[in-house]
Amino acid sequence: MPKLSIIVPVYYNAESLDRLYNSFMEEIIPNIDDYEIIMVDDGSGDNSWEKLNELAAKNDKIKIARLSRNFGSHAAVMAGFSLATGDCVVSKAADLQEPASLIVDMYKSWKSGNKVVLGVRKARQEKKSKQAAANMYYWLVRKFALSNMPPKGFDICLMDRSVLEVLQLMDEKNSAITLQVLWTGFKHDIVEYVRLERKEGKSRWTLKKKIKLSIDSLIGFSYVPIRFMEFTGVAFFVTAIIWALYVLISKLAGKIVVMGWSSMMILILFSFGLIMVTLGVLGEYIWRIFDASRNRPLYIFDEVKGKGEDEDGSK
Repeated sequence: MPKLSIIVPVYYNAESLDRLYNSFMEEIIPNIDDYEIIMVDDGSGDNSWEKLNELAAKNDKIKIARLSRNFGSHAAVMAGFSLATGDCVVSKAADLQEPASLIVDMYKSWKSGNKVVLGVRKARQEKKSKQAAANMYYWLVRKFALSNMPPKGFDICLMDRSVLEVLQLMDEKNSAITLQVLWTGFKHDIVEYVRLERKEGKSRWTLKKKIKLSIDSLIGFSYVPIRFMEFTGVAFFVTAIIWALYVLISKLAGKIVVMGWSSMMILILFSFGLIMVTLGVLGEYIWRIFDASRNRPLYIFDEVKGKGEDEDGSK
């Protein structure tokens, strides 16, 4: 029987874990062939780890892991993938904003022959400001990085074991799993759902993390930032030549006695600002190259439990 591995990254989700587990048992498990649930505590500061141990004691199909510190959602999901033994895998957030029944529909689509199944939002029960920010991000990705990104985006996807093995070969640190899946180019199916409003706990998806994701997405999957600097540099070079010719002709014609201090300062400050922006973009690329060259592990396991096994390790 085909086995589904459900990966759940956990970060300050103690309040919602019981409801999450119950939704799995009521809506997902009765409708699939075989399964395992892998929950990864990404350095939570609440009692999430204790709750995970309680759930694992109830069900021997649950494997739990705790990372040595908070490595981020991307690393936590990849850690879960490394422990998965299923024929297909899906990552599910612990905040209950995606209905559990969605995974059943995605599983059925996979069984019909689709190697990748995307859970695409058709609507969001969230504030307009959050929707606008999300739509802007997905527009940027579609325009400048991956044109096959669905217009309303997706956070959850189910993939075949063969696709998972490709993702593990990529071994990228500053990246996004959703974009990596699209980059592989495997034919995908879409299952639509309504993203629910969060009712329990506080979102840890901060503005800082959102900005980092946007930068990682554009730098990791697009040449646009570098190409932008290139064209901007050419434009300023041409402008500088035209300006120099204008000043020279004006000087020879006797129209300029003393160069204007204001215009010179504006030109210097504007050029200096452009140089700093350019160096900042280059710095983002250099940092990612340096980060990759150090070859540090993407995550470090502090403890792994499940089916009577205890392990320590890193990846």
